[in-house]
Amino acid sequence: MSKRAKIILGIIAVLFVAVLIWLGKKNQKSIITYETEKPFKTSIERKAVATGKVIPLEEVDIKPQISGIIDKIYLEEGAIVKAGDLIATVRVVPNIQSLNSANGLVKNARLTYDNAKIQYDRNKKLFDKGVISRQDYETSLLNFNNSKQSLYNAKSDLDIIKRGTTAGLGRTANTNIRATASGMIVEIPVKKGYQVIQSNNFNEGTTIATIADMTKMIFEGKVDESEVGKLVKGSDIEVALGAIDGKKFPAKLNFIAPKGTEESGAVQFKIKADVSLDDKYFVRAGYSANANIVLEKKDSVLSIKESLLRFDKESEEPYVEVKLNDNGKFEKKTVKLGVSDGVNVEVLEGVTANDEIKIWNKASKDKDKDKEEDS
Repeated sequence: MSKRAKIILGIIAVLFVAVLIWLGKKNQKSIITYETEKPFKTSIERKAVATGKVIPLEEVDIKPQISGIIDKIYLEEGAIVKAGDLIATVRVVPNIQSLNSANGLVKNARLTYDNAKIQYDRNKKLFDKGVISRQDYETSLLNFNNSKQSLYNAKSDLDIIKRGTTAGLGRTANTNIRATASGMIVEIPVKKGYQVIQSNNFNEGTTIATIADMTKMIFEGKVDESEVGKLVKGSDIEVALGAIDGKKFPAKLNFIAPKGTEESGAVQFKIKADVSLDDKYFVRAGYSANANIVLEKKDSVLSIKESLLRFDKESEEPYVEVKLNDNGKFEKKTVKLGVSDGVNVEVLEGVTANDEIKIWNKASKDKDKDKEEDS
């Protein structure tokens, strides 16, 4: 054998020995082990969150009884009023056609009155002389009184068209806008000079002010159709306001809409709840709010973290892997689940309190060390 061949064989032998040594070290590495966690007992609540706002339970819109222009506003938003307090006055702008018609009625009534007065005066003299009967006299008296009343009514109608009131109405003038309920003025949507329309059978009229009882507030929100079936009237809920951090107001559910409305492809149902206010906080109308509604609650039940669960690809049944012994082997066990709060889930069947359940994607430090050596 030549010297060159011996050198090549020597190099091959050295490489072979090196490979054997490397494989030996590789096989000596520790088996990958996973951390485990035991089931535990805890209380679990399943909640639904309804978004909405808080609004006054009683709210009244003040509308004028006559059309015109706002002449003066006496109060501001936030003022406390009692029923009958003056809020604003309206200056009447007469309708030309109505004004002309009213003037015509006054003139006709005056002509009728003048004619009836002449007949009455003549018949009275004749009756006093015994020329005509009492019936003729009383007929002329009745006609005179009717014409007098018709003239008065026509003049009153003309005054109302011109000024919105008449002398005989006194404090009940339609031009004075007064509070019809006690409470706080939460909104005045008009200003001096705004034109307003009266409230009638064909038009709801212009709102001059809104009065609300700020001591009685309700939460009004919406819940999804998947949760509305589990709500019960009279349930206690908690309302958190976006404007007041760290404070939750107790409330009682009192209304669940029988019909839902579709919003962005999902059916939503309106709910209402009476909110118990705290005197330390002033809750303004229209605050955005979230209501936490407990749908289901269980105390001290055997539970595991939801992150420990896996689902079978075929049957889609939930399962966990339970440690058999210290050799690092695990056994797959199907579990039956109960109520969940999104973090913890109740386990009805499948594992016991002493079982050690694999924590997925979390190996021991030995595995992490081996990865560093390989790199």
